[in-house]
Amino acid sequence: MIRFSLVIAAGLAAAAVVLPSALAGMGPLPLTTVHSAKLGTVVTTHEHLALYTWNREKDHKIHCTGACAKIWPPITVEKGTTVAAHVQGLMGTFGTIKRPDGTTQLTWDGRPVYTFHLDTRTKILCNGVQGWFVVKA
Repeated sequence: MIRFSLVIAAGLAAAAVVLPSALAGMGPLPLTTVHSAKLGTVVTTHEHLALYTWNREKDHKIHCTGACAKIWPPITVEKGTTVAAHVQGLMGTFGTIKRPDGTTQLTWDGRPVYTFHLDTRTKILCNGVQGWFVVKA
């Protein structure tokens, strides 16, 4: 089941996506999509913060730790959570990877997923900056 509701905020149109089977045992995966005239449809957290991947992690390994992870907070899931690979309505594949600190991080098409600490509900600030790119739906 996918539910959509439209919200307009400073030029971004958000479609709330309830993804009940994405993270088994955790209830709905708290993701939404936001449409930006500049970027297209972007996958975001339920707080409308854009999800990013980093080109340096094309090797499917975690390189953003320490100070980097403070600027680019990783999207983590509870230990033992099973993540469905495919979610109806979103292109790409979900998965997880173990971080060096032992936590489990969400991945999108094999790449670890992050937010940017200065993004807001209405601003996506770092697409294309130093190899960081938003996850597009």
